[in-house]
Amino acid sequence: MKHQIKVELPYFDHLLDALQEPNDDLEKSFGRHVHWGYWEHPNLATLSPDDFAEAAENLSIEVCHAAEINDNKKILDVGCGFGGTIAYLNENFNKLELLGLNLDDRQLRRAVDKVRPTAANKIQFQQGNACALPFPDNSFDVLLAVECIFHFPDREIFFQEALRVLKPGGHLALSDFVPTTAFLPITKLKLPSPFGRGFYGQCNVQCSSEGYRKLAKKTGFNIKIEKNISRNTLPTYSYLRTMGMKEGYKSISAAIETLIVEVVSRTGLLKYLILCFQKPM
Repeated sequence: MKHQIKVELPYFDHLLDALQEPNDDLEKSFGRHVHWGYWEHPNLATLSPDDFAEAAENLSIEVCHAAEINDNKKILDVGCGFGGTIAYLNENFNKLELLGLNLDDRQLRRAVDKVRPTAANKIQFQQGNACALPFPDNSFDVLLAVECIFHFPDREIFFQEALRVLKPGGHLALSDFVPTTAFLPITKLKLPSPFGRGFYGQCNVQCSSEGYRKLAKKTGFNIKIEKNISRNTLPTYSYLRTMGMKEGYKSISAAIETLIVEVVSRTGLLKYLILCFQKPM
């Protein structure tokens, strides 16, 4: 890990501060994973902290399944957050080389503190830029990006870098908020302050399914999986509201931004997709 880099993600600022105090519900909910949840049967969601923690773990599992992960792999988790996906892999597979990358040193310090290698696994956390990956060509079997690519400055550059560092036949698996073609022009509108860089930071949700297909073709990937799990993520919004009220968090920006994403997700204008791409052999 290197020096502190200023990362403008207000929700992480709030969360990191809040996690300094003893709070079992907050620790369960966001102490391991900081992303949406996945419920196989959304109508059965209980929206308890344990239920949400399991759902957040399940979303990481879904992305890992898409990448066809098994033992004896070298895996890079870009935008690794607090190391939740690395922790899941460490606990469920053997003889893995796991590397978590993030720009924010604060998140990495927590990951280092919380995640320890088991069995014959190796774990490393490193500060770095997803669009300038600090690794040699053909280094990894799998590259993961769980609910973070919309924060990257340029998807095409990231895809180029992913292709470069993956071994032939390697997989890039990610999850992202993906607009429909009809909604795409709306996502390109410039929002007034504070919503241009609000609670969730700068978010680029301007890549449609067709955009991802074109991006894969342009950068040399073959697309293997495009799975719409929007319905499975919807209980997340109710849980975020419940937790926000319970914790007494009164950010208007957070409430409005979350509500907007919920509305366009429920109406089908914004999809939550898991995508997997493969580097040719």
